[in-house]
Amino acid sequence: MRPKDKTVRYTDVQHPARRRFIQTFLGTTATLATPSLWASVQRAPERSLAFKNLHTGESLRTTFWAEGRYLNDELKAVNQVMRDHRSGDVHPMDPKLLDLLYVLQQSVAVNGSFHIISGYRSPQTNQKLRSKSGGVAKKSLHMQGKAIDIRLPGCQLKHLRDAALELKAGGVGYYARSDFIHVDTGRVRRW
Repeated sequence: MRPKDKTVRYTDVQHPARRRFIQTFLGTTATLATPSLWASVQRAPERSLAFKNLHTGESLRTTFWAEGRYLNDELKAVNQVMRDHRSGDVHPMDPKLLDLLYVLQQSVAVNGSFHIISGYRSPQTNQKLRSKSGGVAKKSLHMQGKAIDIRLPGCQLKHLRDAALELKAGGVGYYARSDFIHVDTGRVRRW
C-alpha cells in the first residue's frame, strides 16, 4: 500500500484575501447578470403592485413609489394588507422587498395580483408555526418584514421561482406541494 501524497498544493491553502476577492467578484457578476431588470426599477416613473391576501380576502392595488420616493401612505396600506393575519399585528415591510416583487413581476411579464400566503409574522406566530413544522426558521425574515410567501396567478410556480433565482436579490424558497414561493431581502440563498 502506497502512502498518501502529503503534498500541499497552492490551491488547497486557505487565502482569506483571495477568498474575499473571489466572493466579491462572484457577487458582482451575479448582480450584473440582470442589470436591465434592476435598471427598470430606477427608470420607472412609478412602481405599482397589486396584492390579494388569501387569509383575509383583502386586496390592494398600490403605487408605492413615485416622483423619486416611496409614498408613506401607500407603504402603510401595504403593511396593513401584509399584516400577521393570526394576531392582527402590523409591522413595516421592507420597501426593498416591494422593489424585488416589482422587478420579479416585470421579469415574468404577468400582470395581476400577487397572492399573499404569508407576509409579516409576529414572533409569537412564528414560534407557534415552528412548533408545528420543521420548515419555519427560528429567525425568520418574516418577523422583520423582509420576506413574503407568494404565488402569481397566470405564472407557473417553477417559472416564478426561476425568475426570482435569476434576480439574485435574496433568499428564494420553493414549495411546490403548497403552491407558493418564498422571497426575501436577506442574503442570496435557495432551498
